Amino acid sequence: MSRSTFIVAVVLACSLSICFHIDHLSVHETIEPIGPVHAKQNEIIAHDRLVNNHPAKPQKESVVSERSLPDNSQDTNKHRDDKCTMAPEGRFDCARDRALSQRQCEERGCCYAPLPSSASGPPWCFYPSLYPGYKMGPLTPTRRGQVATLTRAKPSYLPRDVSTLSLDLSEEAAGCLRLTLKDPSSQRYEVKLPAGVPPSEDDAHDALYTAEYQSDPFGFIVRRRSNGKVIMNTTVAPLLFADQYLQLSTTLASSLVSGLGEHYTDLLLDLNWTTLTLWNRDMAPHADANLYGSHPFYIVQEEDGLAHGVFLLNSNAIEVMLQPTPALTWVSMGGILDLYIFLGPDPQSVIRQYLQVIGYPMMPPYWSLGFHLCRWGYTTTNITRKVAQLMHNANFPLDVQWNDLDYADERRIFTFDPWRFGDLPEMVEEFHKRGMKYILILDPGISSTSPPGTYPPFDDGLKRDVFIKNVTGHTLIGKVWPGPTAFPDFTNAETRQWWEDCIRDFHSKVPVDGLWIDMNEPASFVQGSVEGCPDSDLENPPYTPRVVGGQLNSGTLCMSAQQRLSTHYNLHNMYGLTEAYATNRALMKVRGKRPFVLSRSSYPGIGRFSGVWTGDVRSDWEQLRYSIPAMLHFSLFGVPLVGADICGFEGDTTEELCVRWMQLGAFYPFMRNHNDKPNAPQEPYVFGKMAQAAMRSALNLRYSLLPFLYTLFYHAHTSADTVARPLFMEFPTDPNCQTIDRQFLWGSSLLISPVLEQGSGGLAAYLPLGTWYNLHNGEPFYSNGQYMQLPAPLDMINVHLREGHIIPQQDPALTTTASRRNPFFLTVALSADGWAWGDLFWDDGDSLDTYKMGNYCYVTFIAGQCQIVSDPLRLNAALDGLVLRGLQVFGLPSPPSYVLANGEKVNDFMFYSDTKLLTVTNLALPMSKVFTVQWAL
Repeated sequence: MSRSTFIVAVVLACSLSICFHIDHLSVHETIEPIGPVHAKQNEIIAHDRLVNNHPAKPQKESVVSERSLPDNSQDTNKHRDDKCTMAPEGRFDCARDRALSQRQCEERGCCYAPLPSSASGPPWCFYPSLYPGYKMGPLTPTRRGQVATLTRAKPSYLPRDVSTLSLDLSEEAAGCLRLTLKDPSSQRYEVKLPAGVPPSEDDAHDALYTAEYQSDPFGFIVRRRSNGKVIMNTTVAPLLFADQYLQLSTTLASSLVSGLGEHYTDLLLDLNWTTLTLWNRDMAPHADANLYGSHPFYIVQEEDGLAHGVFLLNSNAIEVMLQPTPALTWVSMGGILDLYIFLGPDPQSVIRQYLQVIGYPMMPPYWSLGFHLCRWGYTTTNITRKVAQLMHNANFPLDVQWNDLDYADERRIFTFDPWRFGDLPEMVEEFHKRGMKYILILDPGISSTSPPGTYPPFDDGLKRDVFIKNVTGHTLIGKVWPGPTAFPDFTNAETRQWWEDCIRDFHSKVPVDGLWIDMNEPASFVQGSVEGCPDSDLENPPYTPRVVGGQLNSGTLCMSAQQRLSTHYNLHNMYGLTEAYATNRALMKVRGKRPFVLSRSSYPGIGRFSGVWTGDVRSDWEQLRYSIPAMLHFSLFGVPLVGADICGFEGDTTEELCVRWMQLGAFYPFMRNHNDKPNAPQEPYVFGKMAQAAMRSALNLRYSLLPFLYTLFYHAHTSADTVARPLFMEFPTDPNCQTIDRQFLWGSSLLISPVLEQGSGGLAAYLPLGTWYNLHNGEPFYSNGQYMQLPAPLDMINVHLREGHIIPQQDPALTTTASRRNPFFLTVALSADGWAWGDLFWDDGDSLDTYKMGNYCYVTFIAGQCQIVSDPLRLNAALDGLVLRGLQVFGLPSPPSYVLANGEKVNDFMFYSDTKLLTVTNLALPMSKVFTVQWAL
């Protein structure tokens, strides 16, 4: 359905490495060390060699400061020509804020050099080397780092320029440097991150980075201590800081950059003069558009498997320019420049360090990992019941039935239609008795036109002063599905309590198990408000990023709208986050169980409170393919519970597309089929028998893997590991893995290679170095790190288990309520020397804080020396009565002469010599006790 802060995350320690490399510096002046730098200071290298990386075109004069030029016009012109001579890809745009003529460009002190015209490419107006800017004063030590004052003698070309800045360098941890630039004379909006992750134990003396600066014009350099690699270098273009325009440029250590979501892109971003805008918008995924979420974080793959990340903690509209230097320019429309630099040194460590700042993801309820089914167009309870019944009649697992806005009386949330959904409470209880769950949609827009006294959410909200206001102090009215609507201000504590009260009252009638918060960018069908917006700098800033609709208030609220914490101009990107926080906390208090929230809008830290889906995707093959990098990006952003609408939301699917999407969707961490009402039905049972069999097989495979998936979420929740994982995260030293986004991993062990093209019965899949076993039949593939042509008939998806790993599985059932009672089995992939390891996290799947309270089971499994041994490291009652039914061992070199289970001979085993697979069945070993399965070769 096309609709769709509390300020979160943790300013705590990160364990990373950061270095200042001097390669792109452009002056013959001393670079003073910042932070833990004690090495001999390096000589500065010429600007063009470092920025442009064109040693064949030296520009030696570029190292001369303007202050030292002789008073000679001819020499001055020559010097200017030298300063403006640089390779096109090394130019930084001096006319980002508006189009300039040559005269206007040169009046700014910039260079003007036209190039053959193209839609996008190097700028014609660009900064010369040593463009005048801020001058840095002396550094003063502080408890966590150092501070300095930056001043500029001459204002920049921007309106309301800030002439004095404070620089705060904070050594957060061995691998995390925080650098903040703000106006010391004026309070500006700053995103605050509440504590949530324990501080790192890193020793600051072992810092992984060095930091240096150029004092005039100010710039800083971070380099990796271990190898001197430049991580950031901002001396290549000027720092600009005005009231509504903040700009900072830096070189990049490589062209392998991911992040900066939410956009419709590959996993690796295009650096060929690409612009990405971070401004939350109700917009169906397509190229070159700002979408539902904003995540100003990127990760760069360096050589030798190293990686680093950068996070700009800023909630204003942001534009990011990427260029092939390689380099990047941040432009923000407000706030402050608050940069975190994470040094890894490996990709997974970078993500862990980032999540130590924004918060580790929530632990989802077990049932939420099952299959979800929704449609905008289940128009009555009887239709909704019938859908769920048809799913189970056809033996399709289904855990959660959803309703879109069809349920609501006149599309008003916290109501249900008395005629079409009059027995909604009874239907929900029926689902519960069948072991199913129920979720419905909750848009933030509160109808404002019901007769007084007839719609308590609005009446009570007015009394409690919970709604966002316009500049005159009156409730701002927009327009969404129910018509004119008011919008809750979730930065207000009273609003969060009112929201909890509304949810509590509705839950007392309709005991929902989770809530789907949509339209929370926030989206509105009118621009700003029904009364328009005032003509002000907030509504019409000096510079507007490239946003869908052309204005910041397009499809949303007025920028001048007043919230408790600040203006909507500053808080817009955090609206979904603040609603997710309020909804999560409300469900926790109302239900007393682990909350499930699904949000469309997102901002850093939302993974602590909510899952995310990728919005209104189309039913076509391109959107199927791009759902993988979308999912992987959210994994990098700390939102592991993510998925796309399976089979597509907009448009009509086809049988083949839907089968392939169900196979891929079986490996989305969050799996939901969702469809728009005018489109052809796409529930699994509507297709032909062969298609149904293929979909059923994919669903049963997922359900069998849920114990493994749940354990991955445990590691994400407790250690910030990724669940769905790009190959470069697990194999950072393999250059072939750097660009792959048509395959992905679950954790470190399961490789998923889906078919993404129409009519394909096979695919070329990359298998990293080692042995990989086909999960369906144990067939081994010995790879030197190569692509292999794999068969992929319509009834299967290629899934391979990595040698050295053990995954716990469980017999599937039609719901997780049933499957959680079924026997377990282990799939063991032996390494070449006969070893493997795996683990299982198990609790009741629904209670709060089971990890924090120690109320869970944790079991490890070790294979080696012709045996498999379980080791229950922690136990509660959750595994009582559950048994190991059997196991399959991949990679056994020869048939065993016998098999023993806890010392007793086992008769039910088979060895398949063609695939070297041993299967053992009909066991009944208690999972809560140590067990040993042995074999003799």
